Amino acid sequence: MPLKTLPLKPNGHMIHRTNNVKVMQFDEPQWPPMLRDHLFECSYCGQYFAPRITDDAVYVDSPCQHTDGITTVVTLEVPSGKIVVTDDLRPLYSVDRHDLASYNSALGQAQYIEAMAAIGCAYGPVGNTCPGLYRTGGNSYIIACPEYDYEDNEKPSLPESDCIADICTDLWAYSIADHDHWKARGGDTDALGWSGSIVEIPAGTYQFTHHTGERGFDRDAPGTVIFAHIEKIA
Repeated sequence: MPLKTLPLKPNGHMIHRTNNVKVMQFDEPQWPPMLRDHLFECSYCGQYFAPRITDDAVYVDSPCQHTDGITTVVTLEVPSGKIVVTDDLRPLYSVDRHDLASYNSALGQAQYIEAMAAIGCAYGPVGNTCPGLYRTGGNSYIIACPEYDYEDNEKPSLPESDCIADICTDLWAYSIADHDHWKARGGDTDALGWSGSIVEIPAGTYQFTHHTGERGFDRDAPGTVIFAHIEKIA
């Protein structure tokens, strides 16, 4: 089963890490050539397809509609002046993913973030990173992972005094809701567990700008990795 390297023409889609792909060619004429080590759906738009293989290149015929990735912006009302911060607020906040794009894509995750915000939960995927909620100003915050300088007694790139909540990401996400809204849906402070926090912030409307769906976002990048910016807007 010989392998042939061909240039990839992805038409804006993300289905492989490089511009060249390996093509398996079968001895049996009834078997068409196949790609090796590629994604079957685009990491940006979630479209599922079979690339067209020719003698000179591998083509994706339909263009991607989200070639720059997606920055997702949602709002959360916090009239109580307190928020619940954790990774997982299910089943009190949960939406059906059946009609959404693949969650493995930036589009699917953006749709899920928007659907969760619509029912009162600021949600965002962050991987298994255990980030923190950090205050950056009077009414501004970030969800981020600091870099640690192991030559300087593991001094983090973000002041520990600015961290107002740690997030244990067993769910690989953060979930934040207004305390009273969460209580009204059946939230139990005693059952919140060690991984959840209740934090006081000024009452108002907060805008969450989530970045993990953006093109080139790297949660393993050196330095401070910021998953979301949070700003009080009203």
